[in-house]
Amino acid sequence: MNKKIVTSLIITSLLLFACKVAGKEPSVAGTFYPAEKEALKASVEGFLSKADKVQAAGRLLCIISPHAGYIYSGQVAAYGYKQLQGRDIKKVILIGPAHHKAFKGASVYTKGSFRTPLGDVGINEKLAEGLLDQKADVTFYPEAYEKEHSLEVQLPFLQTVLKDFTIIPILMGSPTQKTFDHLAARLSELLDDETIIIASTDMSHYHDYSQAIKMDNKIISAIERLSLADAEGLLKSGDSELCGGFPVLIAMEAARISEATRGVLFKYANSGDVTDDKGRVVGYASIGLFKDALTADEKKELLALAKDSISEYVSKGKVPEKEIANPKFKADGAVFVTIKKDGALRGCIGHVRPVMPLYQSVIKNAVAASSGDPRFPPMNKEELKSMEVEISILSPMVLLNNTKDIRVGKHGLLIRKGYRSGILLPQVASEYGWDRETFLRQLCRKAGLPDDAWKDADLYSFTAEVIK
Repeated sequence: MNKKIVTSLIITSLLLFACKVAGKEPSVAGTFYPAEKEALKASVEGFLSKADKVQAAGRLLCIISPHAGYIYSGQVAAYGYKQLQGRDIKKVILIGPAHHKAFKGASVYTKGSFRTPLGDVGINEKLAEGLLDQKADVTFYPEAYEKEHSLEVQLPFLQTVLKDFTIIPILMGSPTQKTFDHLAARLSELLDDETIIIASTDMSHYHDYSQAIKMDNKIISAIERLSLADAEGLLKSGDSELCGGFPVLIAMEAARISEATRGVLFKYANSGDVTDDKGRVVGYASIGLFKDALTADEKKELLALAKDSISEYVSKGKVPEKEIANPKFKADGAVFVTIKKDGALRGCIGHVRPVMPLYQSVIKNAVAASSGDPRFPPMNKEELKSMEVEISILSPMVLLNNTKDIRVGKHGLLIRKGYRSGILLPQVASEYGWDRETFLRQLCRKAGLPDDAWKDADLYSFTAEVIK
């Protein structure tokens, strides 16, 4: 082989290796946070020393954290990172908005490390590369990271509260629905006990102090309730603002798929609280998304709520109004309520997606199952004595690519084809002793479709927490 060609190949290989191991230099050290190591360390530790550790039950899946200059948002950010102290987190998924480059989809940084004055943080190259998907417009677009601060400002906090960890950095441009679905599904798969998502965003921008608080409280409430529909609606209408809107929504969906049950506000403030200039402020919040399973007592409470709602409606024709304090019940939930009489189905109505708080969904669907199921006449008072009630709390729907992945008894199924759709809960297949093929045929019949319509229809699987 020609010596020049060999030399060229060697140089190219060395350059590629150098690119792979080189650390990404900081973009905003000295502007957003101190550039000198000891000053930065003192700054972060000072913020953390003034932050409280919130006593919240359950497993923390995600932190929503601000990304302004530390003098403005550092104290708010510290409240989120305070919750990580003492936890054995090995992998951090960082997802934030790109402020300086416009592009389609998302950019995942897949090689090397990120550098701050506190040292280098290695990228989990295998997991980062595993997120890439051309069809979903999830690529490695390094230009998006030039001058970008939304992920970088999170690193000194992480370097202070965690020991050995790697990162999976993601910057959002203009995502398609495929981008959103792909990332939400893949990130949920990565959320094991040693992994957490950090979604980077500031809140309202340049409104007066009182208007900012009003706008920010609305979106904070939606996040606490894990209501993607409300959060998206607030952002579209302009009633609330998030510069990291897509990162937050994707993180919320990934957390929901991972069975998150509620959000908890750790701290809120805005720049007016720091500068005393309250004419044009920027809002900041630190929020945690938690997976906190229902207790036995809470399940009994929901079941009693369903039964009481049915009894009051059948007896008095009134839908009960309830005051609920439990934050788990206030989070949006997708619920089906099933009524049986002498073991036979008497009514079943529900929501496929979480469109209202869990307790409201229980009340609404309990009433609807007793009086609005078109397969049965409305219940009468005599039937209340012998009714059996069952609540199914559904997980998010996941597009099913292979019917062999269906686990009968664990998975429920939703089918959509044209204008027709149908759903069967997981416990139905077990109750009737169906195998996978029978389950699919019965699903098609439920939707008014031919028995083999599942072969070219959209199929979704889900699980359910059944309370009875």
